[in-house]
Amino acid sequence: QVQLVESGGGLVQPGGSLRLSCAASRINFSIFTMGWYRQAPGKQRDLVASITSGDFTYHADSVKGRFTISRDNAKSTVYLQMNSLKPEDTAVYYCHAEFVNEYWGQGTQVTVSS
Repeated sequence: QVQLVESGGGLVQPGGSLRLSCAASRINFSIFTMGWYRQAPGKQRDLVASITSGDFTYHADSVKGRFTISRDNAKSTVYLQMNSLKPEDTAVYYCHAEFVNEYWGQGTQVTVSS
């Protein structure tokens, strides 16, 4: 079945950087819109960033200028470069793939704390 496997989460100090990766398998990756969502404890899951098959990108206002989404179709992988991290970025980050159907990864924890 389709698999989305996230990696790159962890503990980082405020102002630091992390790069999340999501490797997809068993899908025609290049035609999918890929996205990153996040969910903090007690809050809803929100869209952070997305990238279409034509490389059009969207970034939520809360991360604009700090986070950048990108994709490598040859590697079936989508990335989220996160810079200038803040404590409020702490959440579980989920990879999402959508083309008619949608798929989710298992999530990776990002904790921003001193």
